[in-house]
Amino acid sequence: MTTSRSARVEAVNRSPGHGFSKAPADQIRLLAGQGVEGDAHAGETVRHRSRVAVDPTQPNLRQVHLIHAELFDEPAVRGFDLRPGDLGENVTTRGIDLLALPRGTLLRLGDEAVVEVTGLRNPCAQIDAFRSGLLAAVLDRGPNGEVIRKAGIMGVVLTGGDVRPGDGITVTLPPLPHERLERV
Repeated sequence: MTTSRSARVEAVNRSPGHGFSKAPADQIRLLAGQGVEGDAHAGETVRHRSRVAVDPTQPNLRQVHLIHAELFDEPAVRGFDLRPGDLGENVTTRGIDLLALPRGTLLRLGDEAVVEVTGLRNPCAQIDAFRSGLLAAVLDRGPNGEVIRKAGIMGVVLTGGDVRPGDGITVTLPPLPHERLERV
């Protein structure tokens, strides 16, 4: 188990409809096996419209979307003013490198809630519809030309509980060997 005193929840967000951004909240309730109570993407099976169209019986590996607040600093240099919830995340974190976590990492958010990391969010064209040119700001290229997705991670809720801004985050890495995150 790894605990970082600086890892914390910066903001929590939800939306009952399938819009792009999510509204800030004083707290959210995570429901085991479901996701964020009252959020359009909560459920045991996929809720993202593009995935429902392909196969509505797929398990929902995208119950909770987390983004590190530090991501907002990069697009700011290019003139993009982003706030928590703008990119559709449920939980905005600070002080933790979400993109470096291996698949299967457990994140305890606050006192009770536990989210298992399933993979990377795959940024889509909706980001450019939200703000023209923003998609390029949340993608990068690695040394071998591979795409680096920086728009956060996705997870499933193992243990429910309330999550609030200011809550601490405890990280428990899975057993070795670690599997790097892929898009889900």
